[in-house]
Amino acid sequence: MGDGFSGRDLRKYARNTTIQLFAGGILLVLVVGNLLIWWLYGPGAVRMSLLCMLVFVVPVLLAFGGLAVMDWIVKRNLDE
Repeated sequence: MGDGFSGRDLRKYARNTTIQLFAGGILLVLVVGNLLIWWLYGPGAVRMSLLCMLVFVVPVLLAFGGLAVMDWIVKRNLDE
């Protein structure tokens, strides 16, 4: 099969599927949402919506980044 997964690693498959769904949802909100905002309110409102989305994304990325670093530290120390 061309799915890129060897054997039955269902956790890896589920993680990959979740990431793809999350990325698709974000892309849908960015593209369709901003197109609707531009159509209804104009380009100034799109700039403001992008700014609001950026303000929302920064703390979320910092939180996920911190969790990823902690996960990396724990996995590294478990191997020793």
